[in-house]
Amino acid sequence: MQQLAREVIGGKNISFDEALKLIKTGDDDTINLLAAAQEIVRHFKGKKVKLCSIINAKSGRCSENCSFCAQSAHHQTSCQVYPLMSDKEMLSAAQTAEKQMGSTCFSLVTSGKTVHTDQELITIGRTLAGIAQTTKMNRCVSLGTLSQSQIEQLKAAGLTRIHHNLETAESFFPKMCTTHSYAERVATIKAAKAAGVSVCSGGIFGLGESLEQRVELALALRALEVVSVPINILNPVAGTPAGKHHPPITPWEVLRLIATYRFVLPRQDIGVFGGREKALGTLQPLMFTAGANVTLVGNYLTTRGQAAEQDQQMIRDLGLEIDARVH
Repeated sequence: MQQLAREVIGGKNISFDEALKLIKTGDDDTINLLAAAQEIVRHFKGKKVKLCSIINAKSGRCSENCSFCAQSAHHQTSCQVYPLMSDKEMLSAAQTAEKQMGSTCFSLVTSGKTVHTDQELITIGRTLAGIAQTTKMNRCVSLGTLSQSQIEQLKAAGLTRIHHNLETAESFFPKMCTTHSYAERVATIKAAKAAGVSVCSGGIFGLGESLEQRVELALALRALEVVSVPINILNPVAGTPAGKHHPPITPWEVLRLIATYRFVLPRQDIGVFGGREKALGTLQPLMFTAGANVTLVGNYLTTRGQAAEQDQQMIRDLGLEIDARVH
């Protein structure tokens, strides 16, 4: 593992078979895998950890049937339902994230397959402009399927990054969602890149996908040359198919996933976001040893995160630094 880490640092792109061997590491050898992954993340990212925040700017009644999502109209959940927030509300949340949480990237996230009206796009653009004028943060959106012209309109208003998860491997995607395709996800990522906007894209794990499919997704993200990869772990929500049918994956399994993604994606930012508190439990600090250099502070879309102060203290206790630079 250490030899392979040195080869990755030297520029090697590891193969599917090599990555699969890493993600299949046994429990007794997992600490060695984490140590090797740590060499890679320290080489490319140093000891700095980036903090991101999001706001659930429009909630519920989504037309799509993603198996894990509490906001899908296809599932019976207790998710809140409300229309797009005002630009003032979204801007206030962004300013709080920067001043009180130390975030350097803020994302506006909306429920639904896409932005349905011109007015919604105008409100989001006005919010991005306000964030650009009053903070130093990266301005990100997660709005579902978007065209290149829509992305260019938002870029003109101040957008710097698109968040658009592939969610899972292409071979598993139809088991996760049937109302839109994997190809549609890829098309939005390519549209963002064509518009000159950087892309944050990752997935959610614990949906019943195989280890091979977790590696498949990692290599797909590498081929798309995204700059940041968020790893989310299923936090089962009552009323969703995924919450009903899939038992939680173990902390050791989560750490092997993070480490393998660091080997496959050595130069990318790798974040551990939704579900980390529950999935990793007392082993949560090890996500940074395993290769993560980003995390999300504050609340998620429909679940609460731990206090930002607790995250900041965890990072300091590990001898790491909160990265105040905007990338």
